[in-house]
Amino acid sequence: MPNEPADATLLASQGSRQGGASLPQCIVQRADGVYADLDLLGASLLAAIDNIFGSDRYFSGLDYPVLIRALYGHGPELRPVPGLGLRIADDIAPFEPRRRALYRSVKIAGGQADYYFEPVFLDDPDDPDAPGIPASLDLDEFIADMWCKGIRFGIDVQAVRAAIDSRQAGRLLVASRLEPMPGQDARVIEVSDDIHRNNAPRQLANGKLDLMTFQNRFPQIREGERLLKKLPPIAGTPGCELSGIPIAPSVPKDLELAVYAGDGTRVERTGEGEFLVAQQSGFLNVDSKTSRLSVGDKIVSHDGVSVKTTGNLKLEGDFEEFGEVQENRVIEGEGITVHADVFGHIVSRGGTVRLNRNLVGGSVQNQHGDVHIKGVASGAVVQTKRGVVALQRAENCVVTGTRVTIGQAINCDILGDEVQIEQAEGCAIGALRVTIGSAAPRRQAEMVVLAMYPECGPIIETIGQVHERVEQLAQLAAHHKAAMERLIGQPEVRRYMLLATRVRKNELTLNADQQAQFRKMAQAVAPALQEIARASAAMKAAEADQRSGLELLAQLERQRSENAQTCTVSIAQVAGDTQVRAAPFHPGDASVFDLPSREVRARVREMLPETVLFAGCDGAFEWSNTGA
Repeated sequence: MPNEPADATLLASQGSRQGGASLPQCIVQRADGVYADLDLLGASLLAAIDNIFGSDRYFSGLDYPVLIRALYGHGPELRPVPGLGLRIADDIAPFEPRRRALYRSVKIAGGQADYYFEPVFLDDPDDPDAPGIPASLDLDEFIADMWCKGIRFGIDVQAVRAAIDSRQAGRLLVASRLEPMPGQDARVIEVSDDIHRNNAPRQLANGKLDLMTFQNRFPQIREGERLLKKLPPIAGTPGCELSGIPIAPSVPKDLELAVYAGDGTRVERTGEGEFLVAQQSGFLNVDSKTSRLSVGDKIVSHDGVSVKTTGNLKLEGDFEEFGEVQENRVIEGEGITVHADVFGHIVSRGGTVRLNRNLVGGSVQNQHGDVHIKGVASGAVVQTKRGVVALQRAENCVVTGTRVTIGQAINCDILGDEVQIEQAEGCAIGALRVTIGSAAPRRQAEMVVLAMYPECGPIIETIGQVHERVEQLAQLAAHHKAAMERLIGQPEVRRYMLLATRVRKNELTLNADQQAQFRKMAQAVAPALQEIARASAAMKAAEADQRSGLELLAQLERQRSENAQTCTVSIAQVAGDTQVRAAPFHPGDASVFDLPSREVRARVREMLPETVLFAGCDGAFEWSNTGA
């Protein structure tokens, strides 16, 4: 024990005041108080306190919270006196038996201790039969008495002091056990702001808000970006019974961050902690059933497309939707797949559009790619500028595409390069090549087939005009070339040009007299040289125009060859009034079918070509035509 007192007289007097009882090794009594050795806290101090209370002594002026902290680790932080130790009391006094008799039994149940406070009296040694001398309980004695009765922790010092000072009778809760504080289970927190969806309305370029479109419904993640962080479990704080026995808290649960790792993510452990990191750039998908996070090129949604869930979608990648697309909602992207019914509009910049159920009253537009609908298309518009349209059943639809394949078409307007329909009823169909299994009218709608063949007359006329112009340019170039050669053939001009060439190449060096003669020669042939220059420029211009004409001619010939394709119509069975008409089109147009939906009906139903190829109600029909 540091700085032990050297005043033996003081210690002797203290020992005699305590009835000669010695103090435990870790307890030192000084003139200014009782101190505990900081090096001997814990079990040693507990044994020392138990020794003092068990030998009819108690601490006067006890700092109970400090004692509890020193013994059990609960309470305020300890503040030892430098060089002396931890001050726990003012003094150690004897606990006289007649004073101990003032303290009654205590009721302990359920981790709590109740004490009945009442007026107390000391026996009068001069008159044992007298009622006794009124006395008062003492807080320090109360603590010592409770210790000997097994209550070594949790005394409510303030409540006990108030009850003693009040001198009123009544039962009071004087001590309670300390329940353990539970720890915190391991958990996962988000460390990337990009994980969160932003459902605020999208702001347009003009500053206005598009209330039908969210700001960022499907977050996009960069490669290497940290998504989640694991916070390790935090141990709880132990409690304490009234007897001082510690109560262990429950063990917090741990977790594995790998359970959140889906495709495109990995678990990364660094000095900063354990993180879930994106392995690639792409769109973030969260599986609502497993809570797995995945990052991929495709957006996967299970919520459907509506005003409440997503609003209109404008996406940069492939999209797969398992929910319903509600009426008037728009999905714009590339490579769109929907597994539920679609009542809205699909707009794809490329890739394949797949609808695994029905398209009702909506539309599908694909700039460059195919459209496949497994269910029924009803009252819808299905168009692709370059690709295949494949439908199982279409009713009252407008359909256009490079190649259109339909199982059953009813009251549809269809345009394409090639159209194949197993059963057509009341449709208007226009294409370069048409193949129909069965054709029939449908109620008031007639069955019309337009055999679209290229009109090559204008391009043939253009080819002739260009060819004639190319020949004229060739003759003009030859004329200028002949004139130039005639001028160069003059003796004076030829001599000058030969001499000038040798001088320019430093093959010949002229003296002063020769240079003067050379200048006179140049002046003499100057008019002829100017004529030669003009003829050369004119010849080169004519030759350049001739080359351009030849390139245009080759392009027109290729276009003519491409348009000189075979146009066919094949109807295996005519099952009602059906008309087949020949409808020419100009090859210079963008395509046969690249028309807005509102113009398709006018093209296939209101067009009145001169040639009727077939009109009948039974039999079969075959026709072919090769463009000239």
